[in-house]
Amino acid sequence: MLSDKDLKKLANGSDIRGVAVEGIADEPVTLTIEAANRIAAGFVKFLAGRREKSPVDLKIAVGTDSRISAPQIKSAVIDALSSQGVSVLDCGMASTPAMFMSIIFPETSADGSIMITASHLPFNRNGLKFFTKTGGVEHDDITEILDFAAETEENHNRSGKVEEFNLIDLYAENLVKKIRKAINAGDKPLEKMHIVVDAGNGAGGFFAEKVLKPLGADISGSQFLNPDGNFPNHIPNPEDKDAMASIKKAVLDNKADIGLIFDTDVDRMGAVLSDGEDINRNSLIAMISAILAEEYPHGTIVTDSVTSDELTEFLEKVLNLHHIRYMRGYRNVINKCIELNSAGINSPLAIETSGHGALSENYYLDDGAYLAVKLIIAAAKLSKEGKTLAGLIEKLRHPAEAAEYRFKISGVENFRAYGNNVLETFENRAIENGIEIAKPSFEGVRLVFADGWALLRMSLHDPKMPLNIESSEKGGVKKIAAKIKDMLEGFDALDLNILDK
Repeated sequence: MLSDKDLKKLANGSDIRGVAVEGIADEPVTLTIEAANRIAAGFVKFLAGRREKSPVDLKIAVGTDSRISAPQIKSAVIDALSSQGVSVLDCGMASTPAMFMSIIFPETSADGSIMITASHLPFNRNGLKFFTKTGGVEHDDITEILDFAAETEENHNRSGKVEEFNLIDLYAENLVKKIRKAINAGDKPLEKMHIVVDAGNGAGGFFAEKVLKPLGADISGSQFLNPDGNFPNHIPNPEDKDAMASIKKAVLDNKADIGLIFDTDVDRMGAVLSDGEDINRNSLIAMISAILAEEYPHGTIVTDSVTSDELTEFLEKVLNLHHIRYMRGYRNVINKCIELNSAGINSPLAIETSGHGALSENYYLDDGAYLAVKLIIAAAKLSKEGKTLAGLIEKLRHPAEAAEYRFKISGVENFRAYGNNVLETFENRAIENGIEIAKPSFEGVRLVFADGWALLRMSLHDPKMPLNIESSEKGGVKKIAAKIKDMLEGFDALDLNILDK
């Protein structure tokens, strides 16, 4: 029987992740059938408390992405739910956003849901994401679920009702209706558009076949739509260079109007315009913000901490919006957006450079397919006016150079305490050297230079300190990095050798 410590090791921020199948050297299986079963049982106890219901009165939806370990983990999860008398909706292959919507849709009206996914991680990994009516669970909720799991024995004796439900069709139909209503041009408002989709063999292939095709779009050239958990073509990750090169080639080869690329579970997306220009990171944030600016004038856009000064300039001086750089982690930016709106501050968008984007109009749900819908609607409307998506961000400037370094912390008992000491000393040394410190700073220490900036922070989960540097001048990153290295002198547990490469 797995120990409490074994289970706790599977915590990964606001979800569960581990190695689910063998296949990579020195990576033993940690997310076992037993672990999945007991953690799912822990979620039942957690949800019963939140909903003030007994387990036999709960309905929980379960879905997976395309990972090869999905069937056995799903079976173990459903066993755990059903063994406690829970009514289960087996949604088969779905997306993470669709699994949250299983709680919202009247056709399903689940009390909670579980998505079996490890996002963009390698084929041997898998995990569990949990949703309640208020959205994805928090880090503290994961701790509580794992505490309950530690008290639970593995159980595969089903007693509750298990019903198969085609959730992805219902979810896709909902997106189709939104596009038709917004464009208001008949049943096939996209018949003059050529849109290429790259699903990376994840769960996102439905977007081409079940959303775009019924709307009349030409989807020829779309690729890797078939689910394959070995991910034989490229990692399904809009941040991956090979993945973006793949969708770019597909757009150019097929002379498409736009290309869309999703991660494995479709909670993130990136795009490519007809000329091959990548729309991700700062560009994606700027474009979605430009689309929202008219509907949410003077709204506040919440991003993670590593966005560019050029993005802030665009949001605030071109779009007349407000920009808050908050802590990394999609739950962090979403929670800040919710907090602002609750305080009466108009905040329509929480978005990370990774492509996680959540809109207040869409349940604060980080939904790559919904972002794609917003882009498509905007593209269709602009086309009628003889304009393009590219025109929305033509005034967005970009840094000349950008780099990220990740310093390992080793040989110390408490890496987080050590890292916090580094940050405090780093800030004091910057002040002594007359270097401006960006305020407010919700994460780490951000230094402002005449030709750029640098942000040193703690990793969310690992014994590492990432350093992001951007410069408006060629060769500027190297110069800033040299100054940073001098200010980190004496911290022997911090591996700075990467700065010399």
